[in-house]
Amino acid sequence: MMRSAAPSQRGKRPGEISPIQLGGPALPQRESKRKRTEKEIVISRKPLMQMAIPSTPELLSEHEERIKKLLSKPFKIPIPGYRLSGRSLGMHMAGPRCALHDPDEANALVVYTPPELSEHDKLKLDTSKQLVHVVVDPVLCDILRPHQREGVRFMYECVTGKRIENAYGCIMADEMGLGKTLQCITLLWTLLKQGPEAKPLIEKAVIVAPSSLVKNWYNEIHKWLGKRVNPLAIDGGSKLDIDNKLKGFMKTYGRRCANPILIISYETFRLHSHVLHQDEVGLVLCDEGHRLKNSENQTYQALMGLKAKRRVLLSGTPIQNDLLEYFSLVHFVNQGLLGTAQEFRRKFEIPILRGQDAGATDSERAKAQECLNELVTMVNKCLIRRTSALLSKYLPVKHELVICVKLNSLQTKLYQNFIKSDSIRKSMQGDEPGSGKKGSLSALSAITLLKKLCNHPDLVYEKIMEKSEGFENAAELLPPNYNTKDVRPELSGKLMVLDCLLALVKSSTTDKVVLVSNYTQTLDLFEKLCRKRTYRYVRLDGTMTIKKRSKVVDSFNDPNSGDFIFMLSSKAGGCGLNLIGANRLVMFDPDWNPANDDQAMARVWRDGQKKPCFIYRLLCTGTIEEKIFQRQAHKKALSSTVVDQEDDVARHFTLSDLRDLFTLEENTISDTHSKFKCKRCVNGVEIRGPPEGTDCNSDLSDWRHAHNSRHLPDIPLRQCWSSGISFVFHHRSHEQIKAEIPLISDKND
Repeated sequence: MMRSAAPSQRGKRPGEISPIQLGGPALPQRESKRKRTEKEIVISRKPLMQMAIPSTPELLSEHEERIKKLLSKPFKIPIPGYRLSGRSLGMHMAGPRCALHDPDEANALVVYTPPELSEHDKLKLDTSKQLVHVVVDPVLCDILRPHQREGVRFMYECVTGKRIENAYGCIMADEMGLGKTLQCITLLWTLLKQGPEAKPLIEKAVIVAPSSLVKNWYNEIHKWLGKRVNPLAIDGGSKLDIDNKLKGFMKTYGRRCANPILIISYETFRLHSHVLHQDEVGLVLCDEGHRLKNSENQTYQALMGLKAKRRVLLSGTPIQNDLLEYFSLVHFVNQGLLGTAQEFRRKFEIPILRGQDAGATDSERAKAQECLNELVTMVNKCLIRRTSALLSKYLPVKHELVICVKLNSLQTKLYQNFIKSDSIRKSMQGDEPGSGKKGSLSALSAITLLKKLCNHPDLVYEKIMEKSEGFENAAELLPPNYNTKDVRPELSGKLMVLDCLLALVKSSTTDKVVLVSNYTQTLDLFEKLCRKRTYRYVRLDGTMTIKKRSKVVDSFNDPNSGDFIFMLSSKAGGCGLNLIGANRLVMFDPDWNPANDDQAMARVWRDGQKKPCFIYRLLCTGTIEEKIFQRQAHKKALSSTVVDQEDDVARHFTLSDLRDLFTLEENTISDTHSKFKCKRCVNGVEIRGPPEGTDCNSDLSDWRHAHNSRHLPDIPLRQCWSSGISFVFHHRSHEQIKAEIPLISDKND
């Protein structure tokens, strides 16, 4: 609304000044105005005299410039090294509490819903104390798969004590490739930002991971959350420097916490635990949590000393060797849930293992089932596990093949000479109960030597020339002019098959291959073979730095790179690698621990893989390798019974079979198949296929059994049969189904 001008201002053009203002005589045309009374003139002059005379343009610009300089000067925080947390200051607005995100929004993931109140209770409710919904940030919610949404909800209920009274821990036991990292990042972000009382449930969190995965965690958090949070990753530095960073993290509280997430390796945590034990943290998250299987080691004790009520443990393989290790993991997240270690052993472990044995009585199996049901009921409240069968919706088909290969004639002679030698026979006797420690160590050494002999005689050549235990007369068996400078594939059954397979894949496909072994000596052998055949390759073992690993992996995954083979030490880099540039993987030798083999084999069949995958496991027929593989099956049966809750786990092996390592079964095409007493195979022919609904996660007796190359799913392998293959177990992951949306997963599963 425009205001009317004063009488003295009416009729003027803009910028015209009244004579009265200037104190001079009025203009003639304004003469009628002189007839006003003195009182009127005084009244009209009074407000005009009080008005400030406008400043000159020069003074105005000088003043404006000064103000501009004052306002544009940046504020400098007086505390050295302090960084803002990203929050902005503002007024607290009075009113009722409300959720951070809309619970009614489409696709919203609500992990907590406040109890419904009657209209009467609502009238009496103090709006400043009402509980609110906890809703996952839409930035993360929109990318979560259905099984991942379920996992986030489960973990939230565990760490808030909803599932078990006075227990705030859980185990995320999903198999590899299902996105455990993303689920945990979602949980972390939700706890750091929200809570039922409209404030964060935690102020700080600690992520403990293997040293090779510290940077991966940092990158994953940045990938999904961007600049919303600034984690502190400890991946190097002097002891003093690390201590100072950790002290800064532990002594910062509330909204002033610039780095609310600490990422640290197990080794660094153990060395600096005295700093981390000083104050409380809201949540501790342990990746590759099966490292905590031994409750007596220093790392376990250091983590138990952390003042953290909420604990989350990630492990795709929670049972590796025995149930007592499983107890250690559950005890870490929820102390006292299963009693003490002695109570657990007496009440659960002994009866369950007794019922697992192939020679168990009906009453022992009934007792084992009763104990198992009780254990599963208790643990399932804080453990969630989904199998890799879910991946079949999003990934190409995967073929797993367990290939039995005959020993070469030289290997057979050396093997028999070794196991029949007097020194080894005495060593085995020394390994009986009541024997000294020396015999046990010699037995372990003998096992390692036999495993290396199965790979290639080159790996035990030095021992042969030294005439060490078991090889006193072995030098006589070597061919003349034997040397290790140049590799001879024909002296090893497995290497001959591998050499043939690589040549066929290279000449007939564009596929890349990952070669995995437990021994760096075997990787050296692979290098010699690649140089002999002029294959381009890269090698990753324990000597490679963490920073260089990521560059090597990225280069290999590039479709335009000329690398054909990726050599991988399963001990050094079995976890945390995404090698989707290859679609064929060869496990050249088995490990006692099935988790190590499973980790290594999961490197290629992952999110982003576009080609059908082939996983080859090579075993020397009738040797210690088959017996190790049988032991793996026993461990997987144990894990399957307790964790996966499969009732019909096959009981093919007695404990005496598993201990019978130092024999060579020469008259068999597969010692493992012979022990199955397979009813689907008659006179070397599989007369009936696998049961409906089975896949490569099923028991090996339910796989396809190939006595010849006719029905093998891989054409290059069919052509390798004559190189020494005696038998093949094989199965596929699923029937090929096209997916509309790619899977969201992560790199350190």
